[in-house]
Amino acid sequence: MITLEDWALIRRLAAEGVPKARIAERLGISRTTVIKAVNSDSPPRYERTPGPTSFTVFEPRVRELLAETPDMPATVLAERVGWTGSIRWFRDNVKRLRPEQRRIDPADRLVWEPGDAAQCDLWFPPRKIPLEDGTSKLLPVLVITPAHSRFVTGRMIPTRKTEDLLLGSWELIQQLGRVPRRLLWDNEPGIGRGQRHADGVAAFMGTLATKLVLLPPRDPESKGVVERRNGWFETSFMPGRSFTSPADFNIQFTDWLGRANARVVRTTGAAPVDRLDADRAGMLPLPPIPLHLGWRNRLRLGRDYYVRIDTNDYSVDPHVIGRIVDVTADLDRVRVRCDGRIVADHPRLWARGRVVTDPAHVEMAAVLRREFQQPRAAVGDDLSRDLADYDRAFGIIDGGLS
Repeated sequence: MITLEDWALIRRLAAEGVPKARIAERLGISRTTVIKAVNSDSPPRYERTPGPTSFTVFEPRVRELLAETPDMPATVLAERVGWTGSIRWFRDNVKRLRPEQRRIDPADRLVWEPGDAAQCDLWFPPRKIPLEDGTSKLLPVLVITPAHSRFVTGRMIPTRKTEDLLLGSWELIQQLGRVPRRLLWDNEPGIGRGQRHADGVAAFMGTLATKLVLLPPRDPESKGVVERRNGWFETSFMPGRSFTSPADFNIQFTDWLGRANARVVRTTGAAPVDRLDADRAGMLPLPPIPLHLGWRNRLRLGRDYYVRIDTNDYSVDPHVIGRIVDVTADLDRVRVRCDGRIVADHPRLWARGRVVTDPAHVEMAAVLRREFQQPRAAVGDDLSRDLADYDRAFGIIDGGLS
């Protein structure tokens, strides 16, 4: 076989018009070799005829195991077939065979009709947000994107728990002004997994008259619109920004989304804001009744006049100690009511394990404590009677009972 340099030289000389016989004579090779080099479209390369290797005798058994369990690790396969050689060599051969045993799962092009579906997801910005207690934390951002228009709505929320997910979802749906006919989620624990819905989710979907679709694992195409937006946030929204609080993040994010939704999307050829009206026309109306969402609890207020929401404690007017109170919280406020009257109203903390105290509640508790510690007043003389009154009552002496 000629070398790469000889091949290049033969083709150059032939292109210059040098006869093939003279080229063969000059290079000391046969004329047939020159003819093959001139007629070839690619440079020469050495190809070794494949022969049996140390893996060959194990290959049939490996194929059988992969056919039964395509994802079986190479180390387990090596143990099952009795391999004692190089594990790297074994892994390379398993990697070559594994695609042949996996079943094919084609992904069709999806067509999103107006109003049909909105894709929901959580995005975690790669930057910690300062909280009230001086700590910082990675916090989730709930994103809902109607698939037809690609109009993006989003809001940072305190936790991934069901109460906050539903509160955030309702706020973003209200921004849309209509209810998508389907809400697509992957297996988010606060929403549901498989056939199981988290507590309160079914009632929420029923009130909206929409359908919850929990996507199966390994189905990225069905939620690709919103997931591509999450990657876009990290490259277009996050660079060069700083945040002082979750509220500051939401203000900046909402302002940026207003401009982002006016940009033309390559796949649709239009700006999301221009397609939103058509998307809304296919959606359902907002429910005519108020939604009772958020954190809710009903309890008897103890001597320690605090109630707990998530992991934080909030003070309550100590006048209602021992009485039943209703505790509610949304994304911004924590309120406590007794017989319909508000006895506590606090901003909700995003930090964890904190105590929120109203100074007025502490002052009132001190007043009630002093009153409790004072001795009761002695019984007055006006409650005693003259013994003669009893003699008259029983007729021992004359006169009626005065």
